[in-house]
Amino acid sequence: MVEKFKIQGGETLKGEVSIGGAKNSVLKLLAATILVKGCTKIYNVPELTDVSIMLNVLSDLGAKYDYNKAEKSVTIDATNITSITAKYELVSKMRASFTVLGALVSRCKEAIVALPGGCAIGERRVDFHIKGLETLGAKMKIENGYVHAKAPKLVGADIYLDIPSVGATENLMLAAVTAQGSTRIQNAAQEPEIVDLANFLNTIGADITGAGTSEIVINGVKLEQLHPAEYTTIPDRIEAGTFMAAVVATKGKALIKNIYPAHLTFFNDKLIQMGASIKLAEPTAIEVSCKNRLNSINFVTQPYPGFPTDLQAIAMTLLTTANGVGIITESLYENRFMQVPDLRRMGADIHQDRNHAIIKGVKHLSGANIAAPDLRAGAALVIAALMANGESIVEKLHHVDRGYECFEAKLRGLGAKITRFNDEDGVNVGVNNLKGVLNESRL
Repeated sequence: MVEKFKIQGGETLKGEVSIGGAKNSVLKLLAATILVKGCTKIYNVPELTDVSIMLNVLSDLGAKYDYNKAEKSVTIDATNITSITAKYELVSKMRASFTVLGALVSRCKEAIVALPGGCAIGERRVDFHIKGLETLGAKMKIENGYVHAKAPKLVGADIYLDIPSVGATENLMLAAVTAQGSTRIQNAAQEPEIVDLANFLNTIGADITGAGTSEIVINGVKLEQLHPAEYTTIPDRIEAGTFMAAVVATKGKALIKNIYPAHLTFFNDKLIQMGASIKLAEPTAIEVSCKNRLNSINFVTQPYPGFPTDLQAIAMTLLTTANGVGIITESLYENRFMQVPDLRRMGADIHQDRNHAIIKGVKHLSGANIAAPDLRAGAALVIAALMANGESIVEKLHHVDRGYECFEAKLRGLGAKITRFNDEDGVNVGVNNLKGVLNESRL
């Protein structure tokens, strides 16, 4: 069924909202449970379609799981991994599921994993994953859309990444956990999600240092030394940034709870430059507000700790009605301005030249029928609809549901006029409906 958002713009968002677990972290933690025989429990797991997909990938490999909706936890029993093949039907839906490659090679010494899918934001090749695994001793080949890896013995090595790829860093960390000797990943990704994965792996018995810096050292341990554990996922910094932007966009005031403010330092600085007020209310909560029209800024997306590419589209939405002219340079992906056509339909003045966007602020946006082209651009268009005069209809919500748990419910809690409805009969279908996938127990 086709579900859509109906949004009446112009409402000021006020109140408080609690941020869920980090999607980009929990998916990799779930993949890492492949390494453990026994039941591992992960808390702060958001109810998202991407989480459903990853659980299905694990189930297909032979792992069992139980999702506890009340406590937002997942228990994984990966004692019996009965397959080394991650099928195209699942991996093609979500790029993060490709991380099972490193975990399977580490656990089973062999893996067959479909080439990944996910948001069409640009080319994200797996060369670094493959070259890194080859350096560790794996024999790699790509055949019929699948990556085949065989590694009877993994041996630690020095690996230099040409770019600080998050996915490659994660896959190589997972593979190196059981490699003989030490592995050093240089020019590693430094995102908080990398640190979270390293902390989880150390909790189950791995020996990893340097996560969060450009050099990560993994001292290999024997597979038998890895053990079940309980672990809590970090908060989602991108969800936090999205709600901060929504509050600022509507000239509101809200308390954003369950966040790690240090994970958003660069983004917070840019919001302050634009005229927003951001105050630390508690160690894990900030108060964000805005009274006046924002000012335009320029920024370039960069790997962490720079400006997050996942918040680029959302920041662009803020610039559409800001004073002056802002320039955005997208340095990471070549196809991440997919929100531009619909923002223009709403009245935005945006000129795009390859990886640069020049945004001249207009007085206001106008409601329109728009469609989410990908996850983060979809969230940006929802914020644009909240800002706009009049009513907007946002289609293709399956993109948004990949990364935002109960998005409309949380926005309504802040005072937004937003409802989800079924286009076929106009029936309000309430909050995110994952059709019970995460309510099932396969443990």
